[in-house]
Amino acid sequence: MQNNWKPETLAVQAGYTPGNGEARVLPLWQSTTFKYDDVQSVADLFDLKREGFFYSRLANPTVDCLERKITALEGGVAAVATSAGQTANAMALMNLASAGDHVLAATSLYGGTVTLFTHTLRRAGIQIDFIAPDADEAAIEAAIKPNTKAVFAETLANPALVVLDIERFARAAHKFGIPLIVDNTFPTPILCRPFDFGADIVTHSTTKYIDGHATSVGGIVVEKGGFDWKASGRFPGFTEPDDSYHGLIYTESFAAMPFSVKLRVQLIRDYGVPQSPFNALMTNFGCETLAIRMERHCTNALALAEFLQQHPCVSWVNYPGLPGDSQYELAQKYMPRGASGVLCFGVKGGRQAGEIVMNALRLAAIVVHVADLRTGVLHPASMTHRQLSDEEQLAAGVSPDLIRVSVGIEHIDDIIADFDQALKKTL
Repeated sequence: MQNNWKPETLAVQAGYTPGNGEARVLPLWQSTTFKYDDVQSVADLFDLKREGFFYSRLANPTVDCLERKITALEGGVAAVATSAGQTANAMALMNLASAGDHVLAATSLYGGTVTLFTHTLRRAGIQIDFIAPDADEAAIEAAIKPNTKAVFAETLANPALVVLDIERFARAAHKFGIPLIVDNTFPTPILCRPFDFGADIVTHSTTKYIDGHATSVGGIVVEKGGFDWKASGRFPGFTEPDDSYHGLIYTESFAAMPFSVKLRVQLIRDYGVPQSPFNALMTNFGCETLAIRMERHCTNALALAEFLQQHPCVSWVNYPGLPGDSQYELAQKYMPRGASGVLCFGVKGGRQAGEIVMNALRLAAIVVHVADLRTGVLHPASMTHRQLSDEEQLAAGVSPDLIRVSVGIEHIDDIIADFDQALKKTL
């Protein structure tokens, strides 16, 4: 693989390189099990002394190729694919924090992530505090505690569409020797590479744009490499012996990628949450067209946002790529190639009028999903964020009248015509 290849090329070529006479297209290794000729070979695999595959709960050749592709796209050193995007975020945090530890997270997060943090992880003894994504550096630093193990945020918040100032959050976290974890699902590495701005760990729900066809649930955790776990002094799990591997020390035995190795051989091993080989195969196929699709998603979303902004039945529009939007300047800094394919708007007449619009749409479907090639709509307050209180919804950027649109790659004229006819039903 060429180190200087562009993202468009990496999306197609990275991850799998066939040998002479081998399949040109990534094969599916739909096997739980791998055969070896002698006992020592398997023993060395269990002791992490050699690379290879022995059980697909830990690693599989098809999944490995997808991991290598996303690693190349993000510019990291290693990645671990998981069963879902939620799993990716949970495992990334649990690889750093345990009972009694603290995590600082931005308020503008996907509703399922908020529930994961405020209920499941708190029941596991991990304290989660939230801070506004536009907090200044001093406020972020003041919220960090002696037992803080990570700072977490989304590059482009779902559905608030707040653009994270990655550099500001990274500076504050690094001042205390803490890694910044960024969920990069909406921009994808085609539009933004958080590692370039100081992030240390990147997560994705590959279910979304990376797959792009709404066929395969999955997630991935990518490690940048280079974080000094020893100097931080906060992570004995990386710098002290692991008794489950005969006293192995991750920062010594796997200095280039200790985070990824520990995540795989401890958490994926014990929780049993790898991405399935078939889902990895389908996701890899989707990823091959990621760059092309993201270009179309962005141009269509901008055109629809401009149309809605002028429509007499629309009260407001949020899209970071729209000049004049509160997030426009940050979007130009972090996502100069486009602000992704998701926008939000409100209908004059509030929630009731919004329901009329959603029920009248013909091309755009009401779906509990986002970021695939078909245009879809969702009402977060009553769907994805319904487990949150009114105050938590507002903190996450979800107002009662908010309609989220995942703009697909259909012809923009047809998308606009569909929303126009639906909006006119409210007159």
